[in-house]
Amino acid sequence: MEVWGSGNQRREFLYVDDFADVSLFLMNQYDSSEPINVGTGEDVSIKELAETIEKIVGYEGNIVFDTTKPDGALRRLLDVSKLNALGWKYKVDLETGLKMTYEAFLKHLEKNL
Repeated sequence: MEVWGSGNQRREFLYVDDFADVSLFLMNQYDSSEPINVGTGEDVSIKELAETIEKIVGYEGNIVFDTTKPDGALRRLLDVSKLNALGWKYKVDLETGLKMTYEAFLKHLEKNL
């Protein structure tokens, strides 16, 4: 599996069900015109992400980081302190979300074969 960049860049991920939950939460709890960041407030390196996916899907090949390709921004992480102060925090961690997504993909694949 080839991954562009060094794998050192860091990104934040939010499971779609948590996004739906926070959207409803904010519609009911937030009445300001000020923007509010929506996310987990936690990030993971692309290398860690690739290794987690590798584990979940049972991939036994090699992960190759193509450093001739750009990393992009080294870090993308939101400050979610305002959101957390309102009482909302994500429920699905990255690994669990990836597992659920992969299981749903396999069910969809099986259903459509």
